[in-house]
Amino acid sequence: MKLAEIRERWADPLLTWLTILLSIMMFVVAPLQALGIFAFQVSELFLAMLLVGGIFVISGSPVAVIAMLVALVLIVTAAILRLRSPSLLDLNLFAASWFIVGTTMAWAVARATFGPGRITYHRVIGAVLLYLTVAIIFAALFTLVGSLVPDAFTSLKVEDSPALASKVIYFSFVTLTTTGYGDLSPLHPIARSLCNLEAIFGQLYPATLLARLVTLELEHRNRE
Repeated sequence: MKLAEIRERWADPLLTWLTILLSIMMFVVAPLQALGIFAFQVSELFLAMLLVGGIFVISGSPVAVIAMLVALVLIVTAAILRLRSPSLLDLNLFAASWFIVGTTMAWAVARATFGPGRITYHRVIGAVLLYLTVAIIFAALFTLVGSLVPDAFTSLKVEDSPALASKVIYFSFVTLTTTGYGDLSPLHPIARSLCNLEAIFGQLYPATLLARLVTLELEHRNRE
């Protein structure tokens, strides 16, 4: 079976599967990693490799695959450095790798979700996947800012520890959903600017693009 045929058949269903995969990584693997369970740190690399395969099928673009493979190389390099001697270098490599993964996945998912064709249930889930991916992108940016400016956030020390991923993901979603628990907050101007951007996206996206996709999907379903 040719790649074009595989992509035509599986591109939409993969949006749902990638949403499940990313949710597992963020809401199951990251918290367990924060508890210091090494097996889940290893599984993170395995799940990241599955993401690469899924993005390749969805995008059909060698550029996207190259970007994801570069991210995987950064993740492996950072993991090796962490085992030898944890430092801000491997932390920044992890952050850079997930920024690449997030932006590449956002591009590929947006093309598949909002591209030509019938709006299906899988595409609506793809819009949710894009929402989750934006949280990953900002989590990576928060990590980079926090590593360069130690006091960029209150009650959030960005250091190389198994619990960091869970913390920045939590902060990113609190910002994206504008929940504002108040336990963590930005202090540095750049950190505050990033929070503003994420909060604005988090408010406008569900009310505009996501709502429009759901409406179109329901219209198509009613016509059948």
